[in-house]
Amino acid sequence: MRPLEQLASDSWPRELQAKWRQLLELVGSWSGCLVAFSGGVDSATVAAVAWGLLGSRAVAATGRSPSLSQYQRHLATEVAQHIGIHHLWVETSEVESASYRANAPDRCYHCKRELYGKLLPLARELGLPVVANGANADDAGDYRPGMQAAEEFQVRSPLLECGITKPEVRLLAQAMQLPVWDEPASPCLSSRVAYGLEVTPERLSRIEQAEAFLRARGFWPVRVRLHPGELARVEVPLEQLPRLLEAPLRKELVEELGRLGFRFLTVDLQGLRSGSLNQLVPLLSLPSPSGDSD
Repeated sequence: MRPLEQLASDSWPRELQAKWRQLLELVGSWSGCLVAFSGGVDSATVAAVAWGLLGSRAVAATGRSPSLSQYQRHLATEVAQHIGIHHLWVETSEVESASYRANAPDRCYHCKRELYGKLLPLARELGLPVVANGANADDAGDYRPGMQAAEEFQVRSPLLECGITKPEVRLLAQAMQLPVWDEPASPCLSSRVAYGLEVTPERLSRIEQAEAFLRARGFWPVRVRLHPGELARVEVPLEQLPRLLEAPLRKELVEELGRLGFRFLTVDLQGLRSGSLNQLVPLLSLPSPSGDSD
């Protein structure tokens, strides 16, 4: 990877060039950093910048629990190796929390509290004064209760602090030649469970297996949402819908999801939509915006 100071491109909008310089100045001012690392484009960008500026004083850490799919585990490992940053796994126990399992709209708050509650002591142990996440400027305008936990634990959000939006993150990641620069968002498996349904390891495993089945047949990105009555709602991009509904594959899908324990199978004709389960929550019942959801 080229030195970060040389990456700013004349093809970038002038505003992004200024934000990039601000990001380098901000992260470069830290004497050490532990990055909450999922392997997605946002946290990978923060990790790459931290590693490029701080070297061994930057470490990435990923929470490992039943809510993190095998796909995401492999991705996090591969991306950390690509960056070159030291990568640690931290066992988290959010699924053991009654508040998390209850799966209210603030579920992500309880998840992030568990994660940051493990990362802060780890950072102190490693002598790293800053814990940072990958939240970007677009996250400030969405319903993301995990951001409240970040504030409570004083976790820094350098992309958000520098006003860098999701499309701009992708431009930066592409310039740094990160393999996930165009990777679709892939939040945790619990984000597939409709609010009010208990989150259990068994349900998360079934969702993961169903999505792996579809991914192995070329559907990506994909979501298998779980609704009351053990109803599975499959979301794939609109252009992939015709192939999903072809008779042989449709029959195979019905059989496989039935084997996994889903009683009913539906296909969402609106296609893949990030955060579609949030439509089930009356807006007046939501706290003020801040945190993480799919």
